[in-house]
Amino acid sequence: MGKYVFGVDIGGMTIKLGLFTTDGELVEKFAIPTNSGEQLLPSAAKAMIDKLTEKGLTTTDLLGVGVGVPGPVNEDGVVLIGVNIGWPEPVAVSDNLSALLDGTAVYVTNDANIAAVGEMWLGAAKGVNSAIMFTLGTGVGGGVIVNGEVINGCNGSGGEIGHLVAITEGGVQCGCGKTGCLETVTSATGIVRMTKELLATSDTSSSLHQVQAIEAKDVFDAAKAGDELALVVVDRVGFYLGLAAANLAATTNPEIFIFGGGVSYAGEILLTAIRKYYVQFAFPSVKETPFVLASLGNDAGIIGGASLATGGLR
Repeated sequence: MGKYVFGVDIGGMTIKLGLFTTDGELVEKFAIPTNSGEQLLPSAAKAMIDKLTEKGLTTTDLLGVGVGVPGPVNEDGVVLIGVNIGWPEPVAVSDNLSALLDGTAVYVTNDANIAAVGEMWLGAAKGVNSAIMFTLGTGVGGGVIVNGEVINGCNGSGGEIGHLVAITEGGVQCGCGKTGCLETVTSATGIVRMTKELLATSDTSSSLHQVQAIEAKDVFDAAKAGDELALVVVDRVGFYLGLAAANLAATTNPEIFIFGGGVSYAGEILLTAIRKYYVQFAFPSVKETPFVLASLGNDAGIIGGASLATGGLR
């Protein structure tokens, strides 16, 4: 039996990889540019084989490989669509990558799911059996794990938290084609858009008028400094996320909520805003569910992949 595993986190620009022992010890992490389309899997396989060779190892030393992909994944390890990585049609990642790695077992799930698995294995939710993770970045992703099992759904679309409807009328169009998705109002992009709209329509004075190219971090920094308009934006973000979390809690009753992604670096001011509305909307028996910030940063995906490969949460 192999003594090592790879965790692989495929992104639109970069593929992050980590070689781990089966006990979760990181041997080395590295990254390669994402070679989108047909060459993506061969380039990832080559990077792994080259790393094994460098370490004096072969594919026979591998127990498995766990992969996170930005797109819905079905139970057979087929990515149904991966627009950001040049896959407009389904790609059988598990079978194809396994063949490139001499038959090594390959396990595949959505990139937000794999981050949640990582946090539950070695991160902020270590030791927990059921959790929901929000990944708040340029978009909004989600990972839902119940009783030790990742909820992928019948066609890989389970846990698409970012596409819960937050605005029922007059919402902005989302990249998925719908309007009013949670992603449109709680992602970094959505926060900036809401801020600019308020700056253009509100008489409230704000230091953000002086910021040339506003980013979500600027909004949270201004809110921490007491900026009235920025506080309104943060409160709105808290409302939408708190409502979504309350609805999810009534559905899956997680032990913990985890918040990761670039927006989560705002820290406690964000969690406080979310808790305010979560407590208002939550079913009584789940009001005390803890909220934590993700702790693994950009390594969550490769750590989650290693967990999948060792036979952990799937």
